[in-house]
Amino acid sequence: MKACTGIMLALLFALPASAEVDKRARSLASTCAACHGTDGKSVGGTAVLAGMDKAEFIKQMTSFKSGQRKVTVMHQHARGYTDEEIEKMATYFSTQSRGE
Repeated sequence: MKACTGIMLALLFALPASAEVDKRARSLASTCAACHGTDGKSVGGTAVLAGMDKAEFIKQMTSFKSGQRKVTVMHQHARGYTDEEIEKMATYFSTQSRGE
């Protein structure tokens, strides 16, 4: 048991700081799960956000937010996010595996 705990601690400290998940970004991204699946891994019917290019995500959300692109309820959702929150979600989703 001690060896297992030691190995787990060693692995934890071996992770680079960049491997840490931004908890605020993960929380924001979780609001998308009902339609786009957990971590953006849609099972059909909506866009897959996992692995999406960060710039593309920002472009799409900005288009929804401005009203330039009106699709279902996304333009209403997007208006609720600040530019900083959209950036955080873009970063989060761009780092998620598409699971292919």
